[in-house]
Amino acid sequence: MNLYNQIFSNNQQWVNNKKATEKEFFEHLSKGQSPEILYIGCSDSRVTAEEMTGVQPGQMFVHRNIANLVPNNDNSSASVIEYAVSHLKVKHIVVCGHYSCGGVKAAMQAEDLGILNPWLRNIRDVYRMHKDELNSIKDETEKYNRLVEINVEEQCLNVIKTACVQRQYLNNGFPTVHGWVFDIHTGNLIDLKIDFNEKLKGIQEIYDLGTSQK
Repeated sequence: MNLYNQIFSNNQQWVNNKKATEKEFFEHLSKGQSPEILYIGCSDSRVTAEEMTGVQPGQMFVHRNIANLVPNNDNSSASVIEYAVSHLKVKHIVVCGHYSCGGVKAAMQAEDLGILNPWLRNIRDVYRMHKDELNSIKDETEKYNRLVEINVEEQCLNVIKTACVQRQYLNNGFPTVHGWVFDIHTGNLIDLKIDFNEKLKGIQEIYDLGTSQK
């Protein structure tokens, strides 16, 4: 049996297992969702958000794209953030990158990748802003790993810049924004320990959208 057809067999086994351990699981699932976390991650097939975090259905709202980007002109990620923050009232927003990210590596190659060019340019811009630090790293793998980390940090800043996040946080004290990296070689999640309050204060002079009490 090929993989595509195997999926339906896997699904039926999953349904049977769920019903055997929790009879009303799907009845509860159909009533709605109230996730605590918005997860923004990479589309890489090796990085499965729910499996590596161990969360259950309904606990985490998920958005994935190439290289876990949050560009300021991307309606897809913007809509996800707006819905998660303003309607689902998530308490945490996580941007999660991963080492050995093909999108990050592709962005640093001298190659025309067609329609991918404008998307990957966002990563090139991150490199440009941090090129002194990155160019000082001689080991190529270490350089790419550091770019993965810096890209996560910059995307966290892009999340913080959005009006709905600023409004909700200033008025209600949540959500907070976190940056993670998944080490694909060990399976470990690494918290970059981004100081959300400090980052918010640092950008308010320029990116303050006057959202408090609105």
